[in-house]
Amino acid sequence: MVVVLSDGWERGDVALLAQQMGRLARLAHRVVWANPRKAREGFEPTAAGLAASLPHVDDFVSGHSIAALEELADVVLGLRRAPVGTNRGSGGVDPYRARGVEPP
Repeated sequence: MVVVLSDGWERGDVALLAQQMGRLARLAHRVVWANPRKAREGFEPTAAGLAASLPHVDDFVSGHSIAALEELADVVLGLRRAPVGTNRGSGGVDPYRARGVEPP
């Protein structure tokens, strides 16, 4: 499992980031992203780096407070899910079941 703590405001080559996130998603059992901006009212994942990365992310949580980090811990421990919706580009299909594996 890989946990990314970032706002997704990439300043480099976004195409390279998308390619490397795809590679990371293939190598990792799960990719969890915590974004401190996600909790803001009206938040939309429009930052280029975040938008390029989300298709390769299994769970997407906020990272703005102690409570949000507790939620992150629950996701990491498998006590809850925070699916992105696309789940690695699978159209909302649970990534565990898509791989023929029961979730923890």
